[in-house]
Amino acid sequence: MLRPRIVGEEHYETAQRVEQTSQRYKELQDIIAILGLDELSEEDRLTVARARKIERFLSQPFFVAEVFTGSPGKYVGLAETISRFQLILSGELDSLPEQAFYLFSR
Repeated sequence: MLRPRIVGEEHYETAQRVEQTSQRYKELQDIIAILGLDELSEEDRLTVARARKIERFLSQPFFVAEVFTGSPGKYVGLAETISRFQLILSGELDSLPEQAFYLFSR
């Protein structure tokens, strides 16, 4: 469990927002399956798009997966990770497609 006194306020707040966005996306999945994305409100569509980008960003090339994927692992620092999540959550990267976040690294 994250504690702001330990990880810092910025890290804590960003992690909380990522978790909330992911949880809302999970709640919307049944509605999406039945009615489709077009029936969601604009706010919910933005939440879904950002949550999917978050999922893709979490797929960064890990060193432990290198033997399975054949792709070399990459290190993405904590500060850069927090910054990228903040950019996704703020909407500054809304114009980029989901695929741009898949296996992201510098």
